[in-house]
Amino acid sequence: MNLSNKQKQYLKSQAHHLKPIVMIGANGFTEGVLAEIENALNFHELIKIKVSAEDRETKKLICDAIIRETKALPVQQVGSIFTIFRPSEDKKISLPK
Repeated sequence: MNLSNKQKQYLKSQAHHLKPIVMIGANGFTEGVLAEIENALNFHELIKIKVSAEDRETKKLICDAIIRETKALPVQQVGSIFTIFRPSEDKKISLPK
């Protein structure tokens, strides 16, 4: 599943007021962090993650690993804040066509 530009814009507007739920710090992307992201995605569908890494390349690698492992869809990345979306079975967020 890919998101259209209209759907991304809608999700960005929904995520604007959200605070980062998961923060990745000095320990990096661990099993525990992955479990927290999975739980948050199952409950909220749309979450923000703060990646505290020194350089852009490390942030990009961590974000790519999160997308690959969770099978979520990237919505937006601004600085160290990364927004992802994965629809759950409950379909809490209905996307525009």
